[in-house]
Amino acid sequence: MKLNKIALGAIGAALLLPSGVHAETVGAVDTAFKLIGRNHQIVVEAFDDPRVKGVSCYVSRARTGGIKGSLGLAEDTSDASVACRQVGEISLSEALKPQEEVFSERSSILFKKVRIVRMADAKRNTLVYLVYSDKLIDGSPQNNVTAVPLPASVQLKLR
Repeated sequence: MKLNKIALGAIGAALLLPSGVHAETVGAVDTAFKLIGRNHQIVVEAFDDPRVKGVSCYVSRARTGGIKGSLGLAEDTSDASVACRQVGEISLSEALKPQEEVFSERSSILFKKVRIVRMADAKRNTLVYLVYSDKLIDGSPQNNVTAVPLPASVQLKLR
């Protein structure tokens, strides 16, 4: 099945739009020297859960350097890790979906993203965060998970 040029342009534009949650870079370490362009790195970023006040997540992921990486044309590896923690008083302004994407950032020029999904474990009154990488055709099974137990005073309600 062929896609016409307009459809391909619309798909490309949608994939390049930024997600609603933006991460702040906490720091980075070089893992390999590149003579031209930036070095390969592991970057640590932080973001606050948009629906759960008092929870922040820290994501570490590989970032490809070199000329392609410096120009934003390289495809990053699927290596990523997440750690979410209580950083203040936790409160829920509304009921949560049982599963919801809370963060997404591209890891290649097209079709590959690092995603973080929040899953609600109502039985244990806990929020579970899963980081993984997906690709339009072939995703990666590499993943990492972390959990934030809610205080007894905060009851998890689902939609």
